[in-house]
Amino acid sequence: MNDLQIRSATAGDLAAIVAMLADDPLGAQRESPDDLTPYTVAFERLARDPNQHLVVAVRGEKVVGTLQLTIIPGLSRRGSTRSIIEGVRIHSEERGSGLGSRLMEWAVEESRRQDCRLVQLTSDATRTDAHRFYERLGFEASHLGFKLSL
Repeated sequence: MNDLQIRSATAGDLAAIVAMLADDPLGAQRESPDDLTPYTVAFERLARDPNQHLVVAVRGEKVVGTLQLTIIPGLSRRGSTRSIIEGVRIHSEERGSGLGSRLMEWAVEESRRQDCRLVQLTSDATRTDAHRFYERLGFEASHLGFKLSL
């Protein structure tokens, strides 16, 4: 893992990020790697928000992983700040290499650096392998999540 760099994503990384988002059964249904326009708009919005951290893991010149870390100040839990980890993806050639653990360690450490008291994440109910992965890292399946598509 010494040849791995975790850094802020750039607009030039978008094609690789979207390709990873689309490279699984769920992502294949909801992502469109052939049209980067909506992703470019979203990236520009993320880049303007200091509480959004879209990062990539790079080996050599190749983007091999990504995640988004969102910092959320709040009143609950005695005014605690929390973070949410979203969009964790590892390039198919790198799965099982420890890269996912390394990216998650980065996110937890950055959350600590940002004075967060809680790190949260959601995972689709069908992603049982991901659930085992997160539990191995110490995350607890403590809540039931809900969503409303708009």
